[in-house]
Amino acid sequence: MSLRAATRVTRSLSGRKGPRVQRGLASRSLKPFPSTDRLFEPAVSAGVAVMHMQSPPVNSLSLDFLTEFCIGLEKLEMDKGCRGLVITSSQPKVFSAGLDILEMYGKSPERCGEFWKAVQEMWLKLYGSDMITIAAINGSSPAGGCLMALTCDYRIMADQPRYTIGLNETLLGIVAPFWFKDTMANTVGHRTTEMALQLGLLYNPSEALKVGLVDQLVPEDQILSAAAQTMTKWLAIPDHARQITKSMMRKPTIDRLTSNRDADIQNFVNFITKDSIQKSLRAYLEILKKKKT
Repeated sequence: MSLRAATRVTRSLSGRKGPRVQRGLASRSLKPFPSTDRLFEPAVSAGVAVMHMQSPPVNSLSLDFLTEFCIGLEKLEMDKGCRGLVITSSQPKVFSAGLDILEMYGKSPERCGEFWKAVQEMWLKLYGSDMITIAAINGSSPAGGCLMALTCDYRIMADQPRYTIGLNETLLGIVAPFWFKDTMANTVGHRTTEMALQLGLLYNPSEALKVGLVDQLVPEDQILSAAAQTMTKWLAIPDHARQITKSMMRKPTIDRLTSNRDADIQNFVNFITKDSIQKSLRAYLEILKKKKT
């Protein structure tokens, strides 16, 4: 099976570049999503979609991007002919830089709450997806980018020593919420998660493979072909059996958030709008600004 798609489409709800979805292995006609003229859905050929994140420069997870992402996932989920999804990046050297700090700095409590609800929604849709999900991590993936990868069923990372991955929120003076923690603990275990979260560790590919944060390393130019080979193995499993097993493993973690969504949003808003946290974010933004000049 090849993941080379016959059709590529890139649009976004905000007018900015967003996730690009490639579907199918043979050329077929396009049909638009019924809810918007900014997204199009190529017909499914081999039951696999490839989503290329394309939000320059570093695929930051803004409110607009997350909205686009969730709409794309929902449309794929509704299409019973789509059984698998590969998520990768069109941006050089980065999978996703994580949550957009500009969505958390200098914003009203209402806007912060709206943003956090979108982050929750991304995680709920991806972590609970019936599709086979593979993260083809072709660049660095800190913080929210790491979370996105962790929600997938399988993670393949480019074997490039300069790339890193991890939940490094504490380095910015931010605390990863319980469902970030649970997702990582379900993947690498409690003690590794405890150390990683407290220290804000970022792992290079070989370190990430050693602790189980990723499942496979391949040369960067082979990452999509490796995803195709892995997807073939997963597609061989009957969907109903795999989906029930996935739900059995993940439902307790999902239920913990769904039963506490409002409280989690309020906790985030109360935390992120504190003067001390806003000061930390401002300092980090100044550092980024200096790096650009």
